[in-house]
Amino acid sequence: MKDTGSPPLAQRALWAARDWTYAAAWQVRSLGSRTVDDYRTGDEQVVVVLPGVYETWQFMRPLMDALHERGHPVQVIAELKRNVRPVPDSARALMNVMARERLDDVLLLCHSKGGLIGKYAMTNLDSEHRIDRMIAVATPFSGSAYARYAPARHLRSFRAADPVVAALIHDVEANSRITSIYGVFDTMIPGGSELPGAVNVRLPVGGHFAILGDPRTRQAVLDAAEAR
Repeated sequence: MKDTGSPPLAQRALWAARDWTYAAAWQVRSLGSRTVDDYRTGDEQVVVVLPGVYETWQFMRPLMDALHERGHPVQVIAELKRNVRPVPDSARALMNVMARERLDDVLLLCHSKGGLIGKYAMTNLDSEHRIDRMIAVATPFSGSAYARYAPARHLRSFRAADPVVAALIHDVEANSRITSIYGVFDTMIPGGSELPGAVNVRLPVGGHFAILGDPRTRQAVLDAAEAR
């Protein structure tokens, strides 16, 4: 079902302010002492994390913590660093790590650009079927109308007309293995993150970044991880 209606302007302004405050706070918290080794234990399905642009894996810790507490070993792709490389390059880095670590039956957990990386890998690179499913939070599956105004080329690549994004829009084969979680208002993706053929979970929350720390997102991610 298409997103309809829009929250009042005052509510959107409040969400936007909270969203950027959250993003700034987590850029600082990402310098914390947690390491990737803290998340490697567990007997449930392996989770591989793909954050958004300018985000390190630490930005995903609220959801990583939730899944690790449920017994999922969680791995990251350290080679992505701040995730500014083109989507195809990042997808190849993902597949290289999974091959090197011999990871199979993988659940991808993604935020924003990470979901594009994950879908590109599922669609174009996963000939050995290492990826089982993907949970994507606030991903611009249909591009972002704001991308055309971005000052950097790697941000303008989120346009719907970008060749990579356009190809992903038209390739729907992997969509049935994707759960797309998003809010009623997104500061970066005005068109929302609904993905045809996927399991779409629209939460009564606002923001592109703060959604990662919302308890309702945590529950939606846990529900999606267990729905197999």
